[in-house]
Amino acid sequence: MNRDSYIESLRSELLDLVEEHLSPVALRYGYSEVPLEANIKWRPLVLVLGNYSSGKSTLINDFLGIKVQATGQAPTDDSFTVITFGESDAIDDTNTVQVVESRDGKFLLNDPEYPFETLKRYGQRFAAHFRLKKVNSPFLENLAIIDTPGMLDSITERDRGYNYQEVIGDLAQMADLVLVLFDPHKAGTVRETHTSLRDTLPAKTFEDRVLFVLNRIDECASLIDLLQVYGTLCWNLSQMTGRKDIPPIRLTYSPHAMSTPPGELGKDLDYLHYLDNQRMELKEEVLQAPRFRLDNLASFVETHSERLSHLLEALVSYKGQANKYRLKQILVGLVIGLLAGGSTAVGLVLGGILGPEPYLLGAIGGGGGLVVFILWMSTIGRWLRRRFHRDQLRQLDRLTPLRNQTRRDSWQSVRDLVYVTLKRTEGRISLKQVKAEYQAVNRIYQEGSKDIREALNELSSLGANEAPAWTGTKDKDASREFPFTELSRED
Repeated sequence: MNRDSYIESLRSELLDLVEEHLSPVALRYGYSEVPLEANIKWRPLVLVLGNYSSGKSTLINDFLGIKVQATGQAPTDDSFTVITFGESDAIDDTNTVQVVESRDGKFLLNDPEYPFETLKRYGQRFAAHFRLKKVNSPFLENLAIIDTPGMLDSITERDRGYNYQEVIGDLAQMADLVLVLFDPHKAGTVRETHTSLRDTLPAKTFEDRVLFVLNRIDECASLIDLLQVYGTLCWNLSQMTGRKDIPPIRLTYSPHAMSTPPGELGKDLDYLHYLDNQRMELKEEVLQAPRFRLDNLASFVETHSERLSHLLEALVSYKGQANKYRLKQILVGLVIGLLAGGSTAVGLVLGGILGPEPYLLGAIGGGGGLVVFILWMSTIGRWLRRRFHRDQLRQLDRLTPLRNQTRRDSWQSVRDLVYVTLKRTEGRISLKQVKAEYQAVNRIYQEGSKDIREALNELSSLGANEAPAWTGTKDKDASREFPFTELSRED
């Protein structure tokens, strides 16, 4: 087995792990509306965002070697376009890169082959601005690109007909790489860009998946002009992201779309020659999306197993406390019942109603005590349990220890789900079932995540024709192809 085959097998094992153990729990407790693996089964995704006329479509056209997307200085395309690989049916001209198939949004949202089912909730207006293009470009053999409408200043959800920020948030969550493009004329000053960088992307994806790109640098009149634009963009990014340590900004342009050839109109574009390497590096980084996908899958398993484990831990804690409280109420009810039954029997004897007949007094006392116990459990006891339930809902944070920021972050992501689950079920959940789910998911988080990272670290050091002979940490004498195979197959 070579390295590429091993990567694919590793990916398959990760998907099985998610499908068998994480998805059922996620669906049962409303953590996800669709199986978790639905968003990660398809090919690696590259999401391209940016201001209007920042050169998104032009950059994509350069990658593909054909004009697939319309370009222009003004907003030219108001659709989300999924661009993926498709085989050409042409007989005579098979080497020509071309669009071989186009489909509308309704097809794309309803075809189970694609991971976009969750986007149906944005309605018909969004579906009308969502489409698929298949292109027989070699660039797309191992990845897909999503082009997006340009970000604008004065526009609202009502103007677009759907929530733009939520859509790009969902797509960013699916994507393995997010390119955010700027141009020299609007270096990060558009309102929708500010919202995306400040709120949407940090909430939906990780920082290391986002690449900032200053495009159309050929429109800078000189190197000094480029440096001024670069400085302005860095300043704007620091304001939008709240960070002072701005990550690297890639510089690029399209030689095919240059509006002014070097030497014309007094422009000094000799500096572009020295930046061609950045253009190639950006292209190579995009082509690395399949490798990013494997790393992202590992992070996906870690993140969701941690959150689901935390959710189940809180439910186990609640049910354990509820059972203890119920046991206490039963004991109190028994004591009250015994006292009531005993008092009744003694009262009857002292009142001369009954003689000191042990069996009769026992029957009367026991019966009276049972009646009192039943009344206690069905009235006062029930009221006390409801009060306990309400108190627990008001004090959810007490269900789980929040020792560090990681725990606090994971708890914030599932706290509302815990509340909804307990309120919907009124706390009537199976402790046995929740415990079993918690043990399985927590083991994936504690052991599976570690094994996955070990496999990835070993994989990164191998050549193209090598594959690791991974040996499990638990059993040094037994080699197995994947470190978490046994884990994924356990019930």
